[in-house]
Amino acid sequence: MSAARLDPESCYRAVKARDRRFDGVFYTAVRTTGIYCRPSCPARTPALAHVSFHVSPASAQAAGYRACKRCLPDATPGSPDWDVAADVAGRAMRLISDGVVDREGVDGLALRLGYTARHLGRVLSAELGAGPLALARARRAQTARILVETTELGFADIAFAAGFSSVRQFNETVREVYAASPTELRGRRARVGGRARTGQVDHEVSGAGTVTVTLRLAVRTPFAGQALLDFLAYHLVPGVEVAGDGWYARTLDLPHGPGVMRLAIADALDPGLTAFVEASFELADLRDTAAAVERARRLLDADCDPVAVDDHFVGDPVIGTLARRCPGLRLPGQVDGDETAVRTVVGQQVSVAGARTVTGQVVAAVGQRIDTSVPGLTHLFPRPDVLAGLDPASLPMPRARGRALVGLCAALVDGQVRLDRGVDRADVRASLVALPGIGPWTADYVAMRALGHPDVFLPTDIGVRNALRGLGHEPAAVVAGAAEWSPWRSYALLHLWNTLMPATTPTLTKET
Repeated sequence: MSAARLDPESCYRAVKARDRRFDGVFYTAVRTTGIYCRPSCPARTPALAHVSFHVSPASAQAAGYRACKRCLPDATPGSPDWDVAADVAGRAMRLISDGVVDREGVDGLALRLGYTARHLGRVLSAELGAGPLALARARRAQTARILVETTELGFADIAFAAGFSSVRQFNETVREVYAASPTELRGRRARVGGRARTGQVDHEVSGAGTVTVTLRLAVRTPFAGQALLDFLAYHLVPGVEVAGDGWYARTLDLPHGPGVMRLAIADALDPGLTAFVEASFELADLRDTAAAVERARRLLDADCDPVAVDDHFVGDPVIGTLARRCPGLRLPGQVDGDETAVRTVVGQQVSVAGARTVTGQVVAAVGQRIDTSVPGLTHLFPRPDVLAGLDPASLPMPRARGRALVGLCAALVDGQVRLDRGVDRADVRASLVALPGIGPWTADYVAMRALGHPDVFLPTDIGVRNALRGLGHEPAAVVAGAAEWSPWRSYALLHLWNTLMPATTPTLTKET
């Protein structure tokens, strides 16, 4: 939803109803108080004549409004429109959330998106009500507030963890956005029982020099956390990922150093609410905080609108029953697009168990070894430049697949294929299928997992056909009508695959 397409009457109806489904989709700015809120803010509903509506916190901040201290509007999940449309604004928001502006500047962001910096500024201002610098500033302010309120980190450490270039810039931005100093924000914790509404107090420095920060990530409900956990555990790569009862952990190759992510994942099935997934990050460099959080949110499909997805399948003779059986099913995302593509090629034409074994062998052979506090996490996933230099004959897979894997990694290294969510999805697919050994199934699966594409269907997938037969349907007839599931065909696909998951995922380990 762009700034130009916000309908004041529709937005105001959502505000009057305090409809949580619109939290993160738009923001309500109140002229008489000078604050902006999420639609579900419990405060008294202002008169329509006194409000304006914005599609991003940055837009409201640029108009001179400060964030509501009661509903914390910047702590909502992001807009699901970013992944549905995947237009320039949506792709830019994903890269900004990953810290690209902080690391590479506006020119770097524009280069990734294929625009000049000036034109990109015009596009984002029209679509999101603010330019790239303002959007990045709003993201830094949100990260800073969460760290101030939920950790014992010093303010200088928080400033650089959030992406600010100086402590002075951090102080000025926090005061302007939240009408409070960092010290006053930290004082809120005592007034809410020592536990912030958006995070949990936990910060320590380990003997290995890493910093551990624990936060809570907002997700819309219903949230089928157990189904997501089962999928991740079933596909995990030894050395890189581990999972247990109610949790999943993995290593991260972040811009400034290695890290570890641990997520506590459980069902939250009451519809129309905001739930929280506890996420703990071990970071070699605090500057990677925002990037680690964004990767976790991608993995969780945290910005999905599950009510809209499930409502789309109501009455469907195939997916409707599955959606009622497992409401809020998420599309498992990724923490690194290049890794996802490599794993997909390794898994071509082999079982999931076989793909795990082969990928684990590759990781053990050429992945960077790191020390972590989580048993079983021993390596970073190999980077494309490492894999591109291997002899295909040395890989534990058929020669043709080895050549396809090495060729893919060479294309990733030279920029022929980019999977950072800043490139148009159609362009990514075309560049993938142009590579030897990469077919439509592989390209579409990569689009679904690596790019968060919500509307992918794999008509030739053997799992789809087995699931349909198991449900008593004729696969050819159902596949022929799969267009009816658009724009949520990826979720329909996940519902079908979900029927094939083992009752107890064998890769889950006991809590340690």
